[in-house]
Amino acid sequence: MTQRGFTLIELLVAIVILALVSVMAYRGLNAVIEARKHVEAESRKWRDLSLFFARLEDDATHPAHRPIRDKDGLLQPEWIGKTSFIAQDDANLALTRMGAGEQGPQRVGYRLNQGVIEVLIWPSLDQAPFEKPTTYPLLGGVKEFKLRYLTINHQWVETWPLPGQVGGLPKALEVTVGLDSGERVKRIFALP
Repeated sequence: MTQRGFTLIELLVAIVILALVSVMAYRGLNAVIEARKHVEAESRKWRDLSLFFARLEDDATHPAHRPIRDKDGLLQPEWIGKTSFIAQDDANLALTRMGAGEQGPQRVGYRLNQGVIEVLIWPSLDQAPFEKPTTYPLLGGVKEFKLRYLTINHQWVETWPLPGQVGGLPKALEVTVGLDSGERVKRIFALP
């Protein structure tokens, strides 16, 4: 009785079929991994954006009606909105907010600095001559950060307070954030 094994042709055909199945499985697995990475990146981007808007809304909707003295000793209103900032301790939006819990009022600011929206927190309301705020990055990948303020006459303006106005708060804050990925997100917060 002779034993018959596989021929060389049969073995080569089996190896080719196994190689084709392996390549298809690898491509399918790679596509799933890439899709997962994309979904995670998108989820992270929208979560960070949501956290940024929640933080800004919390600060903006809890204003303290207290002006401050800046580092030069000049009286500044409780809410200042500008289209640009000029110094490292300056912001596009600076406001005095009520503190959480037993913490007293606090001066906070927001600005777009080199593609990152930062929050600035001053150690005290009335600032000493060389006092600097602590700066924290909040949201990266940003190419546009635009703020507008609703006046009592229901007009949107880009700076606050209005010329000739000493202080006070706008009726609403409109925030537009343009991301590097192309999305533009706009939120409007009603103020007390």
